[in-house]
Amino acid sequence: MSQGRLLYAQSGGVTAVINATAAAIIDTARRRKVPVLAARNGIIGALREELIDTTRESAAALRALRHTPGGAFGSCRYKLKSIADSRAEYERLIAVCRAHDIRWFLYNGGNDSADTALKISQVGHEMGYPLTVVGVPKTVDNDLAVTDCCPGFGSVAKYTAVAVAEAGLDVESMSASSTKGFIIEVMGRHAGWIAAAAGLAARKVGEPPHLILFPEVAFDEAAFLARVKATVAKVGYCAVVASEGLRNAAGQFLAEAGTSDAFGHHQLGGVAPVLASLVKARLGYKCHWALPDYLQRSARHIASRTDAEQAWAVGKAAVEYALAGRNAVMPVIVRTSESPYRWKIEAAPLARIANREKKLPKGYITRDGYGITAAARRYLEPLIRGEDAPPYRRDGLPDYVRLDKVLVRRKLAPYAIAD
Repeated sequence: MSQGRLLYAQSGGVTAVINATAAAIIDTARRRKVPVLAARNGIIGALREELIDTTRESAAALRALRHTPGGAFGSCRYKLKSIADSRAEYERLIAVCRAHDIRWFLYNGGNDSADTALKISQVGHEMGYPLTVVGVPKTVDNDLAVTDCCPGFGSVAKYTAVAVAEAGLDVESMSASSTKGFIIEVMGRHAGWIAAAAGLAARKVGEPPHLILFPEVAFDEAAFLARVKATVAKVGYCAVVASEGLRNAAGQFLAEAGTSDAFGHHQLGGVAPVLASLVKARLGYKCHWALPDYLQRSARHIASRTDAEQAWAVGKAAVEYALAGRNAVMPVIVRTSESPYRWKIEAAPLARIANREKKLPKGYITRDGYGITAAARRYLEPLIRGEDAPPYRRDGLPDYVRLDKVLVRRKLAPYAIAD
């Protein structure tokens, strides 16, 4: 193997299995005698030349990394603009790569990150620096184009379905004399994949969730209240799952905080309390609500085995693609069989993935707009199958790891970026 190092960075919101991908990357590279550096806090660390030397991490720590949630090396929401607008930043990244003999760069993130990876590959080519860039898929929203599903989604889908089933039993127990309504808000800004996964909890008619509110379906207040009232009259209570990206007929978010993140995404302020207040005010029902938020994507204790296996597989393939010189590609998951469920990994051009968004198909939403179809179940069910629980310590807590994260010595002048 030729000399050179591989740089790995995590981007955007993390998942329960993103560290499984990181572990696969480091393990595969070690087997090929390629040292791996990891950028501290994503692309920000790469710009600041804050590079973690993963060769200083023990084999035991890296084994534990596979089942540890969060982003072990730190992530960020920092968007590089166009090459023309952010030329200095792109040139800085190439300078850092040149200074540390980085020949391969693996960027683990969503569609914005795929766009960044594509641009870095273009700049490296323009500057005559031999850098192979591979995007690595990750997002709980499951909205990446081309790939059948996204590593991270299967586990949040499993968590959501289990949480709805368990909470539904709780609410049902109290519904005769207390709570009539329960609303759980799930992630998914523009795509209702996580909301749809909640529908797996209902194995037969009348089981929760009774209503699912998708971002792909405009919210109709009168129709919603009528359905809640009818459901309570029929089964005694109503459990609702609402996507954070729920919009009204005018396209406005029901709960927008009025701020935006670094990627230009609106910060959403919580749709569940808005809906709960509406139910209480208009129907008079006692209504509880829950906002799992980070709990959804960090719940490694209930991770899907399918998801964990796919997260490892894309990491392994990413290294293999990079070392083979396959530039500006991403390993994606291809479903080869529905029953029995089978899948494989293939390479897809970043240009087909960058800045594109895969929404929930219309055929996955029932005609009334409040549930999932049989086709949605066939797609979703294999993704939550199997358990991949972490080992537990004697004190009863999961045996998660925090890495040492020793930085390599800087070789360039300090570089300031806006926080």
